[in-house]
Amino acid sequence: MRLRHSFSVTLVRMRYFIDTPESPRYDKTMKKAVIPGLCAAFISLFSSCYHIEEYAPGELEALSVEGLEEILAKTRSKPWRGEAYAPGPPGGVWHSGVTAEPKSFNLLVAERDATTSAIVSSMHDMFLDYDVVRREWKPRCASPEIVVDGEAGTLSVIYTLRENLFWSFYGSGRKVPVTSDDVIFWYDEIEGDPAFHSSSYNSQFISLEDGSEARIVIEKIDDRRFAFRFPRIDANPLLATNRNFGPRFIYEKAKREGGVDGVLALFSIASDPKTIPSMGQWFLTGYVPGLRLVFRRNPDYWEKDSAGYSYPYVEENVMQILSDTNTQFLVFREGGLETYSARPEDLDELIRDQGRARKGIFNLRKNPNDYTIFNAEGSLGASLWSFNQNPKNAGAPWYEWFTKKEFRQAMSCLLNRDRIIAQVYRGLAEPKLDFFPPPNPYYNPDIRLGYLYDPQRALELLASIGMKRDAAGVMRDAGGRAVEFNLSIPADANTYSDTASVVMDEAAKIGIRINIRATDFQKLVEQLTATHDWASIFIGLGITFFPTQGSNVWPSTGNLHLWHPLQEKPATDWEARIDYLYNEGSYTIDREKAQKIWDEYQEILLEQCPVIYLMRPRSFFALQNRWDFTNFYYDNMVGADTSRLYLRP
Repeated sequence: MRLRHSFSVTLVRMRYFIDTPESPRYDKTMKKAVIPGLCAAFISLFSSCYHIEEYAPGELEALSVEGLEEILAKTRSKPWRGEAYAPGPPGGVWHSGVTAEPKSFNLLVAERDATTSAIVSSMHDMFLDYDVVRREWKPRCASPEIVVDGEAGTLSVIYTLRENLFWSFYGSGRKVPVTSDDVIFWYDEIEGDPAFHSSSYNSQFISLEDGSEARIVIEKIDDRRFAFRFPRIDANPLLATNRNFGPRFIYEKAKREGGVDGVLALFSIASDPKTIPSMGQWFLTGYVPGLRLVFRRNPDYWEKDSAGYSYPYVEENVMQILSDTNTQFLVFREGGLETYSARPEDLDELIRDQGRARKGIFNLRKNPNDYTIFNAEGSLGASLWSFNQNPKNAGAPWYEWFTKKEFRQAMSCLLNRDRIIAQVYRGLAEPKLDFFPPPNPYYNPDIRLGYLYDPQRALELLASIGMKRDAAGVMRDAGGRAVEFNLSIPADANTYSDTASVVMDEAAKIGIRINIRATDFQKLVEQLTATHDWASIFIGLGITFFPTQGSNVWPSTGNLHLWHPLQEKPATDWEARIDYLYNEGSYTIDREKAQKIWDEYQEILLEQCPVIYLMRPRSFFALQNRWDFTNFYYDNMVGADTSRLYLRP
């Protein structure tokens, strides 16, 4: 599991990323997520701290910033549709922002820390990228060849690394060639060593037709070629094998001399940046805790424009460590950040002042038009509401409630999606009622969530499991216990807190008390992956472009199977069925047969409601006008593509 706050289009089957709702905030200049403001300390906010406003239907409609058509007319749409990029002049400094301190500069640590991942990913590269427009894989640092042995029922993916790939060191002429040995060591000795608890470990094993498991074995062919040998034919082997990796000559020595602790100690935040190698677009050249990180472009990076110049064009990226999203907004308005992902509450001000020079307020940075706002259609993914069904919590009353599907269905019937859209998103969102998004090859528009806002139906569902209101209006279970539980949300994320307030209010109307707990994001990660001591939660898991994404989430054995992870055997009949369908779909090549499998899979998850998806927000992205927009694109599939920006003449 790699923990991130937003999603790249680079997809790895075995990994699922934890997300926050301020998406999309993906900035491809650094291939990083610009992290929403999250408090550094644990905060507990009780329901009495939240002020709930009641709105009549007409008033809810009036909460929109302006009519959507008017907003779209005042912003710009520029989705990527496969256009070629134009060459540009090199130079300039990019100013970005991050709200949390990195915990390390170590690739393995990056699996569990969002800020570390955002930084480290800029110094590494994946084998492949997935073009969501053309629906095809594209080589990055390696090119694949799939070889199927139909008679034996096996498959191999043979990768060839690009020529002239190097682990380079900033300020030094030292270059170490990237070879197959790096990949094989990382796969076998890091990801494949259970002592490291890598999120990729389970993905190295696949189920055979007899129910047993076998490992996908990696084999060296030569210095640039290596093969993944599958013991059975896989429906999407490129998704299963796509990954990044670290340098063997550094990590192997650390493991040999210090074991797990030795590896995890590599590249701490106290490290001299000159000791950290890069095969990606950037070198980390400086880190001042609490203030900034500084990156310089890697002139040896393999990806080049039509004139032969390595991307990016920007020479330096100064990543400021800012306290929260509000601070980022203010710094952007003053010209201190190049981009800003606008929240609904920001739009009035941003649209009003877009393109207007206001002396004394804006640092115009050589351009009197300051910034332009771009818009994208509703996000393909959505944050979700989940309920803890881990038997470690069997002593808590809510465990008994949460394990009943009727209770979870009732919670979906209390989710006033129209009110949330109007009150929280100001009309700039729509509910997510499907499981797979439209770009997924097995999306079926006829399969939709059946439990929409209907308080009366919620009462009926609750009554079917023995819950009813007492004379004082308090909902009680069959044992007479008041129905009350906590809802954990990431701290300092306005859309989460505002949505939670609406949910709390709607539940209170039928006598259920929900206590909102705003919690530091890393604390939530710990609760989800280690302590499991949470009740219900709002969190994000990104977009399933492929049905087999999230192998650590949807199968019952997954370490991020939110509601009950790492099951030795499925706890329920429906989870056993999901496991079966997921496995069958993973190895079914026939499109018609696979569609039937994935249809049933979606129907079960939408009926059982282990997760209840929230909203698909329409997104807005502001970019300083000192940058030429020729190579800039923004849409709901790839986010903001700033990787090939260059300064205006």
